[in-house]
Amino acid sequence: MQEFRRFPLTYGIIALCAAAYLLSALVSGSFIDIDLRALVAIGALYGPLTVLHGEWWRLLSAMFLHGGMTHLLMNMVSLYIVGRGVELYFSKTAYLAIYLFSGIIGGLVSSAIHPLSVGVGASGAIFGIFGALAGFFIVHRKVLAEHSRMFMKDFAVILGLNFLLGMGVASIDMSAHIAGLVVGMVGGILLSKKPAHLALYSLLMTVAAAVMVYMLPSYYASIAL
Repeated sequence: MQEFRRFPLTYGIIALCAAAYLLSALVSGSFIDIDLRALVAIGALYGPLTVLHGEWWRLLSAMFLHGGMTHLLMNMVSLYIVGRGVELYFSKTAYLAIYLFSGIIGGLVSSAIHPLSVGVGASGAIFGIFGALAGFFIVHRKVLAEHSRMFMKDFAVILGLNFLLGMGVASIDMSAHIAGLVVGMVGGILLSKKPAHLALYSLLMTVAAAVMVYMLPSYYASIAL
């Protein structure tokens, strides 16, 4: 119980993803592999609906949906490992802001690059909090010294493995991962230097998301979707 009180956001997000998976399994009729039509019906990212029909809420709902048991478990284990570290080093508000902005902007980038793909998963947001942790160690590298070097080595290895996996598995959306990582790292660096920069970070990310939301319909029209 003490563990749950110490890391409420990490465990709360895991619980929400698990609940969303149960819902999608019921709608799909399968607990192992979720039907794409069921995912679209309950909130997956799908360009024509998200952008052309103005269903922007899918940017949020898709972050809690997963396409299968393996997909869910991989993301939740990653969140468990990385999320608790971020929850130790950042405020709860900062953690939530980085997580949500990373997932939303990752979804927008994915919608631009893969307009006809069905997108689900927390990985863009998880890459965001991983980037935030990297930002923290970059800012405090002189003080943390050996810990920082060890983390950055692990960071490089994990990034390399994910890039190799992304190139080898067509269903993995590296665009959302990279966008989430960048958004999270920007937040990690800004907020590690000065926690009061949360308002500035939120403003910058809101403007970035708003610009993409404004431009995507014209872009979709230009490619005749």
